[in-house]
Amino acid sequence: MKSNTSIRIFAVEDDPVFAKMLKYVLTLDPEHDVKIFSTGRELLDNLHNRPSLVTLDYSLPDTTGEELLKRVKYQDPDIPVIIISAQENVRTAVKLLKEGAYDYIGKDEDIRERLLNAINNAKKHVSLANEVQELREELSEKYDFERTIVGQSPAIKKVFNMLEKAVKTNITVSVTGETGTGKELIAKAIHFNSSRKKSPFIPVNIAAIPPTLLESELFGHEKGAFTGANARRAGKFEEANKGTIFLDEIGEMDFSLQAKLLRVLQERELVRIGGNEVVKLDVRIITATHKNLGEEVKKGNFREDLYYRLLGMPIFLPPLRERQNDVLIISKFLLENFCKENKMSKITISPEAQQKLLGYSWPGNIRELKAVIELAAVMCDNGKLSPNDIQFNNLNKDIDLLTQELSLREYIYKIVKNFLDKYDDNVILVAEKLDIGKSTIYRYLKEMEEMNIS
Repeated sequence: MKSNTSIRIFAVEDDPVFAKMLKYVLTLDPEHDVKIFSTGRELLDNLHNRPSLVTLDYSLPDTTGEELLKRVKYQDPDIPVIIISAQENVRTAVKLLKEGAYDYIGKDEDIRERLLNAINNAKKHVSLANEVQELREELSEKYDFERTIVGQSPAIKKVFNMLEKAVKTNITVSVTGETGTGKELIAKAIHFNSSRKKSPFIPVNIAAIPPTLLESELFGHEKGAFTGANARRAGKFEEANKGTIFLDEIGEMDFSLQAKLLRVLQERELVRIGGNEVVKLDVRIITATHKNLGEEVKKGNFREDLYYRLLGMPIFLPPLRERQNDVLIISKFLLENFCKENKMSKITISPEAQQKLLGYSWPGNIRELKAVIELAAVMCDNGKLSPNDIQFNNLNKDIDLLTQELSLREYIYKIVKNFLDKYDDNVILVAEKLDIGKSTIYRYLKEMEEMNIS
């Protein structure tokens, strides 16, 4: 925390002598702005002034420290609260810590040192919380719809319309679309524009976690629950409490685990592996998949009851090839960002390069477009992208071919042309690879020339 930042401390103490000592100790640090209250009511009446942290005497004339702790935490769960008691009772201390107290200190000869240590630790907690809040506010701006989901096509405008509706409630959202269309970006945009934006956004890629570890990753475990469980560990659902959990590639979840997920979603609670404690949950669910879950249900790969539980508000992300001139809008956006991030001079896209971008069907969608544009920016020599700067991945050329709606003869022409490009116009080698005669290849080339097919 910066030294010029004032730390507002509210202390509740009904003993005037101890209150005077308390204020003296707390004001030894010039950063501290300390206010002393003699009753719990005075504290509650002043909480709107948002103290950085609070110390509470456990025994007060109008209430107990326990009751006051609950009321403070109800009004602002983020305020660190330190309990000060004349009697050090282990059971009471444990109970108060479980109910949200930051620390519990006894009124003894070591109180000054213990109090200052507790205050310093609490200040670090406050500083970290402030940094997290600033980051979340930055993310909220970063994931503004208009800044992150670029495009003007009718297809993407439908997505905008659905997003505007999604952020107004806590409805479960299921995002579908081909790989690379930006499903996680949509999930983040929903979270950081919703009432939960100050709470965690926890992404989980189901496909990236081995099935044997997924249950523990999602729901947590107790110490000793299995070999290697050396300590209690909260799962992703607990980490996302009050916020949003994004279950990416939900269609890859093992069938046996789907039943447990369904129960968690229905009951809004979980029990960690190897434990008995019930953990209550307040979590928004957003899922994503490139699969057709309806078809997976018919095949018996996905539970029908879970499918309907997760369906909520379905948002379909159209592939890039169906978004008309959005390719150019997104290309310019990505190019501008890449130049800024890498402190490069401004680069534009030549008309010829624009036509090359528009002529490709983008099987890898926005993810592929980003890779192509960034490489083109690096390859560019004169501040303007040329067609030669734009290089498509050979792997995706074959995929691209299959995404087009062509006649059989047009497909043959494309295949022959692709092989000739790949093998430097070596007709003999191409004829061998395709198992056709050289004369057939020459005939196809002649027909393509007559039909002006390139």
